[in-house]
Amino acid sequence: MPLLIRHRLVGTAMFVGIGLAILFFRLMPLAPGATALPGPEVMLCVTFAWVLRRPDHLPAIIIVAMTLIGDIMLGRPFGLFSLFVLTATELLRSWALRWGDQPFVFEWLRIAVLVALLLLGYRIVMLLFMLPVPALGPVMLQWLATTAAYPAVVVLLRLAGVRRPTAAELEMMGS
Repeated sequence: MPLLIRHRLVGTAMFVGIGLAILFFRLMPLAPGATALPGPEVMLCVTFAWVLRRPDHLPAIIIVAMTLIGDIMLGRPFGLFSLFVLTATELLRSWALRWGDQPFVFEWLRIAVLVALLLLGYRIVMLLFMLPVPALGPVMLQWLATTAAYPAVVVLLRLAGVRRPTAAELEMMGS
């Protein structure tokens, strides 16, 4: 098996493994009965950071499959969050090469805006279809937590070996 294909398969398998681990810990009753502040949407951070660093590792079908599993397991409206995540990741995929040479702060701000738009769009569609909508306060806190968690996720992915492709790798991918 060629090295490039093996590298992509390992990257995809790593993403799926990390995603399933995040889902597993999210479903664990770590503090039953305690009401806590909403935590970050870590899987969203992982997906966005991965797509910006290695868009070749994540085909759209893998992103959709992971978010659909999350929709089912977390009791969200089936496919709605997946649709928004897929739209956002395809937008990020098209911008990945242009953002590669910019400072991280700009990437972080763009991700913050994108997550805000994603949560706002998700909320508007839920309102249009008269689905139960969570209160605005916890959604805003989740946005803040997700935005704050993004740099830590990027650092952890970097430590795991997920980095932007070099110029030689980009040339090899193009051919």
